[in-house]
Amino acid sequence: MGRILVGIGGGIAAYKICELISRWVQENHQVRVIVTQMAERFITPLTVSTLSRQPAYTDGDFWQATGRPLHIELGEWAEVILVAPLTADLLAKIAHGQADDLLTNTLLASTAPVLVAPAMNTTMWQKQSVQDNYQKIQSWSQFHSVGIRSGLLACDAVGPGRMAQPEEIHPWVHSLLITGGKRDLAGYKILVTAGGTREHLDPVRFLGNPATGAMGLALAQAANHRGAEVTLIHAPLGGSLPALDRVVAVTSGAEMYQAVVASFPAQDWCLMAAAVGDVQPRHYHPEKLRKKDLPDCLPLQPVPDILRALGTSKQPHQLLVGFAAQTGDITSPAWEKLQHKNLDAIVANPVDEPGAGFGSITNRGIWLDRLGQRRDWPLLPKLTLAHQILDACRDFYVSVSPPSSPSSAGG
Repeated sequence: MGRILVGIGGGIAAYKICELISRWVQENHQVRVIVTQMAERFITPLTVSTLSRQPAYTDGDFWQATGRPLHIELGEWAEVILVAPLTADLLAKIAHGQADDLLTNTLLASTAPVLVAPAMNTTMWQKQSVQDNYQKIQSWSQFHSVGIRSGLLACDAVGPGRMAQPEEIHPWVHSLLITGGKRDLAGYKILVTAGGTREHLDPVRFLGNPATGAMGLALAQAANHRGAEVTLIHAPLGGSLPALDRVVAVTSGAEMYQAVVASFPAQDWCLMAAAVGDVQPRHYHPEKLRKKDLPDCLPLQPVPDILRALGTSKQPHQLLVGFAAQTGDITSPAWEKLQHKNLDAIVANPVDEPGAGFGSITNRGIWLDRLGQRRDWPLLPKLTLAHQILDACRDFYVSVSPPSSPSSAGG
């Protein structure tokens, strides 16, 4: 598993880091923690050392000469560094190469990707000097940011300044452990669909499926973490939305059809991970039907076929990937779907196996593409599988596209 170094800044949001440290240890990652002098006012070294099962490092350790310099050892050891909360003071030190404590010296001594999670008062965040510093480190390839959130702050101000939640930071670090911080999809425009559509009979009843959108969300997050400009079009989901470039919410298959067809021409890749229904009630009733008025036989009609429409209209520079949730033999139906709908590739996954399919945190899949290539993936966390799928997309796209790819549509 991975080696994660956490540098805790001096802000009230420091308490949120405890949940992450505990979770990473449970996932068998190695975690080491640097507690800055200001952070010790908010969280004790004993707390984080207990959670990480390792001694917590403080500036007192930095100034003790024992063997190799500690900041060199930690900087070389880390595969990913998380700095959270990133305060205005800590941001200024990083932006200007200042190194007067253990954390800032370690950052200068490391080549590992660094994820920062800013947190401060709204007025402080909006100061030009702070924004200049933030944009400066954002321009460095080593640094990545989970962004800042808006809401009620500890100082009673309302606005941007909240640190991202642990459930947002966790997948970012996961991605950086997988990619090493590469932004190999920078310049690509990628459309991802997610969730399960609902076809309403009346305001309270609908035909649907158990999809939670977890696989589509993982694809969108992974693409975003690798530098792509991501558009997510989603039906109802079972979880919270990540921060992305553009998000469009829909409910029905017809609504998703309209949103996807409108967005598709500007995209380089389209990953259709949503579970779109095949049929809908022929008649919609604007008021709730009484139980006695429910029909014994429900007339149905097909919903618009999004994949077929995209397969018909896609341009040579565009990559179109479908998904097929299957039971039993998953390969043959997927290959038939790929050919029938003019897809470039398809990912088939079983929904009748433990740990795979709808609602699970893991999944397995098979990649098939129109060149006859196949990849088999074992049961993996969905974010890990998402990166594997993106790797397959990239390799296929590069193999069939001119050297200038991504296209002009992708920037």
